[in-house]
Amino acid sequence: MNRLQAIRPFGQRLWLDNLSRELIASGELARLLADDGIAGVTSNPAIFHKAISTDPRYRDELAQLKSDATLSAEQRYETLVIADIQAACDLNLPQYRATAGDDGYVSLEVSPALAHDEAGTLAAARRLWVAIDRPNAMIKIPATAPGIAAFRQLTAEGINVNITLLFSLKQVEAVWDAYIAGLTARHAAGQPLRHVKAVASFFLSRVDSLLDPQLPAPLQGKAAIALAKAAYRRYLQRFHGAEFAALHAAGARPQFLLWASTGTKNKAYSDVLYVESLIGADTVNTVPDATLALFRDHGHAAATLAADGDAALATLAAAEAAGIDFDAVGEQLQQDGLALFEQAFAELLQLTA
Repeated sequence: MNRLQAIRPFGQRLWLDNLSRELIASGELARLLADDGIAGVTSNPAIFHKAISTDPRYRDELAQLKSDATLSAEQRYETLVIADIQAACDLNLPQYRATAGDDGYVSLEVSPALAHDEAGTLAAARRLWVAIDRPNAMIKIPATAPGIAAFRQLTAEGINVNITLLFSLKQVEAVWDAYIAGLTARHAAGQPLRHVKAVASFFLSRVDSLLDPQLPAPLQGKAAIALAKAAYRRYLQRFHGAEFAALHAAGARPQFLLWASTGTKNKAYSDVLYVESLIGADTVNTVPDATLALFRDHGHAAATLAADGDAALATLAAAEAAGIDFDAVGEQLQQDGLALFEQAFAELLQLTA
């Protein structure tokens, strides 16, 4: 068992935060699944921009798509990447089946331009879900107010969702409210719950990057992990307590927290900080290639997520006493993240125009 595989016995799954045609065609993704215990894949506009702009495997198909003037740049983009999502889903399908749908998911994001458009998000999510046509696909939606409303409806319809760009406890609680409401509506309509899967993607390193300059030295590099531990404590209360008991008995799955933005940005911190510190049951960590390699080399797996929960709450209280408004920080970081994704998506469409 290598260091990455050593995480799995603690109940956490690692997903790869990368996807490209080269990764699939070279056999590297299959190797990561087999050798390192990778249990899923996430993608975003920046990942696909890098893939399409650097991987020659897209060139001929893109040229052919551009010869069809009836297609928009977005339609060409979707044609290219849906094929990759389907191939990645197929590679992950054996473990999806072996785990009865707990593992083996692949995420594709709706256009970031729809972040404040509930109806547009619903239409795009439904269209992508049908186009991918794989039970282990996930549609990725930002956790804006319209996105959360769309998420509730998509959950009621039985569509798997990775709801993303979460940076605060307030945002996470709103997402869980929507998930439970969607499942409740689905159950009331007599629809099965077992196959519905959703994750809540909580971003970490960006929190510390923003807050460290505003915090005294003893609190620097601690806010993101403290937030994650506080969110996990609330997860256990909500999904392993009375609130979710009836839905669970009917077959519903809890909505796992997914740790995102887990590459360490501050060189003064451990390069595996956001992996080692947050290992625990019912969670996912989506990890970029570089961080995977670092943990494979020198990471240590232990049950760290549920440890020191009271200390995490004390850290948050101390940060608030120092003037930090975590709800406001969450809103700012979400807007910043949306702007980055919108820019990456616009640059992506320039490639396919």
